[in-house]
Amino acid sequence: MFHRPLILASTSPYRRELLARLGLSFTVESPGVDEAVIPGEAPAARAARLAMDKARAIAKRHRDALVIGSDQVAELDGAILDKPGNAERCRVQLAALAGHTAMFHTGCAVLGPEAGIELAHTDTTRVIARPLTAAEIDRYIERERPFDCAGGFKVEALGITLFTRIESQDPTALIGLPLIWLASALRRAGLAAP
Repeated sequence: MFHRPLILASTSPYRRELLARLGLSFTVESPGVDEAVIPGEAPAARAARLAMDKARAIAKRHRDALVIGSDQVAELDGAILDKPGNAERCRVQLAALAGHTAMFHTGCAVLGPEAGIELAHTDTTRVIARPLTAAEIDRYIERERPFDCAGGFKVEALGITLFTRIESQDPTALIGLPLIWLASALRRAGLAAP
């Protein structure tokens, strides 16, 4: 079995909470990766690249560890939906999403340099938003304040009311970390999960 440190290369509290579900001991480190958009890069490719870049940044400092990197890129009609950061940008994103389908690409990488482990996966979740009124959007933003979430909603909370359907192979991917794939990858790397 793998008896080396497990590190989550992320500052996201959502990813930390998700990884904690697996009952494994781990630490968290900020990868400090430049997340600039590369012109012409597809959203799914961006998610995969950033997940790997985050894992590599920490793996360079902890070669004996097993490092998890993850990133999520949301797209609506080919345009990237970033974290809104404030109420006005959130309102604009949710109004654009209303009545439409968005894709959420969640990249995940597991690296163990000394053990020769390099695993990667990208999960795509389709979210179909119901038509939303301006009043519904305002109420939602006031109650949830989802300014640090791609797309401007928290599906694990009140945000679930914004949709008519979510199509996913792994519901945790939409929150930010595909645990079904990750648990399998960690088992392949020698960790007991569960």
